[in-house]
Amino acid sequence: MAHPKRARFYLDDGTRRRAQAGEHNFITKVTSVLHASGFDVLFHPNTLAERLKATTRRGYALCQMTPPPNDRAVTFRRVYHYPFWQIQKSDKRWEWDVAQADFDVSTCPEKEAQRFFGFWQKRIAGPLLGHVEDDGFVYVPLQGRLLDHRSFQSCTPLEMLAQVRAACPRHKIIATLHPKENYSQAELAALEQMAAADTDLTVQAGGRDTLLPRCSFVVTMNSSVAFDAMFFGKPAILFGKADFHHLVLDGQDADAFRKVHTHRPNYAAYIWWVWQHMAVNAGHESAEAKIAAKLKTAGWPVE
Repeated sequence: MAHPKRARFYLDDGTRRRAQAGEHNFITKVTSVLHASGFDVLFHPNTLAERLKATTRRGYALCQMTPPPNDRAVTFRRVYHYPFWQIQKSDKRWEWDVAQADFDVSTCPEKEAQRFFGFWQKRIAGPLLGHVEDDGFVYVPLQGRLLDHRSFQSCTPLEMLAQVRAACPRHKIIATLHPKENYSQAELAALEQMAAADTDLTVQAGGRDTLLPRCSFVVTMNSSVAFDAMFFGKPAILFGKADFHHLVLDGQDADAFRKVHTHRPNYAAYIWWVWQHMAVNAGHESAEAKIAAKLKTAGWPVE
């Protein structure tokens, strides 16, 4: 039996209020595409209780950054900055179509990519571009669960930090705690022990805007800081899976820390490819056509 053309958004409270008021640009455009194909659209809280109900509800679902509850559902998520979005069958960024695709710089329009990159570089980096230097330190933005080796990581975050020190014995290392993470006493104690044994290791809360323009390079699991580093011309090494792995170095490569000092790929072409070609630019005239294409790829009956 065919499912009814009914699409349910599962949204956090703030996003849901904006969406219902027609004030969320991307969701408004998704809704327009759905209405044009005869869908009814409903808005629900993105709570565990609602997501459990979604597993058996008929129709289709769009979940804000949470796993799709069934095979007729998709996840949507901002691609690091507004107004760029992805609509995917998985909430795991390393499983997205952009992560699985091959980046071919020769297929990118050079002049358009440079113009596009220059515009967004100014929007994202702004006055910080006037402070880009190399002060000789490694910037390590930490994320969560510092003592755990999760499935998408090649080691624990603290083991990553130890590998940075082993590979860079003469560099100062500045590791930062994520402002939205709640770290356990065991995690903080382990960090303090590392810092006490290494006088060139500093652990601090935040500091992206100061550290990113002046570091030598970035090392992280898959923090968005490594994506933003491209706008500053800073190379990065990842120890985890990501959707933007194409132009960064792999921490599992024994030569990564040697290569990073001369690693200068075409960031302009890549940013154009990730945002303008592979994602939905909700501020561009192509947005609704791309939204429809993403939903069709997910198996939705849209025109």
